[in-house]
Amino acid sequence: MDMSQEDEKEHIVAVRKNDEGDLIAFQTSSGRQLDYLEALNDAKAGKLAHVDVFQKYGRDILRSEPDGIKENNLDNLPEF
Repeated sequence: MDMSQEDEKEHIVAVRKNDEGDLIAFQTSSGRQLDYLEALNDAKAGKLAHVDVFQKYGRDILRSEPDGIKENNLDNLPEF
């Protein structure tokens, strides 16, 4: 897939965190609000751009693609 197709895909623009600072929900570029499981499933299905799913502690974890830019990491996105 070339970058133009990737850039046209929905991507995460804002996050919601719980009291411990864990990511619990996401807002996409189209305005959809997804809980963690919905975002994980969309990412696995290839519906969300610029995120990866990886295994940690036996669970699927959602993270931004490693690109060396801290500002676009999920933890650094604005909260909604």
